Amino acid sequence: MTGMLARSALLSLALAASATTPVMAVDRVGVAGATPGIACGNADVLGFIRSNFHYKAENYLRSDITIADVFDIRQKRLELRDETRPVEREYCRATVLTSDGRKRPLWYLIERGWGFAGFGSNIEYCLSGLDPWHVHGAQCASLR
Repeated sequence: MTGMLARSALLSLALAASATTPVMAVDRVGVAGATPGIACGNADVLGFIRSNFHYKAENYLRSDITIADVFDIRQKRLELRDETRPVEREYCRATVLTSDGRKRPLWYLIERGWGFAGFGSNIEYCLSGLDPWHVHGAQCASLR
């Protein structure tokens, strides 16, 4: 009888906890619940791009180039989630000043509902002129 009571109490606690706290797994940049249209300038999004670019430049391009400044940030397109699109996509454009003193276009995409197991966000980005393998097409075409 005590075992059944303990299992019942644990089940009640588990149900209460899951009802009050939504689980957000692998939210890479903290924009999973962001208001559509304003994530392009989100500090976490831009911070992720900066740090990830620095890593890729160092390890893949074999260059010490970094993103010094990001400006002229704007949303290019917003695809809201609906019955035909389970993932919300926000296409953004900005201009970056790199540590070599050049201004370059930055194209990036924020996908909500595309993280681990459908929770969280994903970010894809491309700096024009710094994609020698054309991962995102010529001049970052797939992110425009």
